[in-house]
Amino acid sequence: MEDLGFTVDDKVDVTDVVCPVTFVKTKVALDELDEGQILQVHINDGEPVQNVPRSIKEEGHKVLKLIDNEDGTYELFIEKVGD
Repeated sequence: MEDLGFTVDDKVDVTDVVCPVTFVKTKVALDELDEGQILQVHINDGEPVQNVPRSIKEEGHKVLKLIDNEDGTYELFIEKVGD
């Protein structure tokens, strides 16, 4: 994978669930982190990749990067804001 310019603190794979559980699992993983830490989310194309980044932004967190794995999945990188 390319050099991201930041260090990932935790990873979560939500490819085995559907919306809205994708967001719930992502939010739970973010809750475990401290402010400023980075979460990598392995996520499916379609509704999840459309809804999770939007919902995360609405929660006040920062979407750093979204990488298309070109296999129907993406890597979403989120910085936790606030605690």
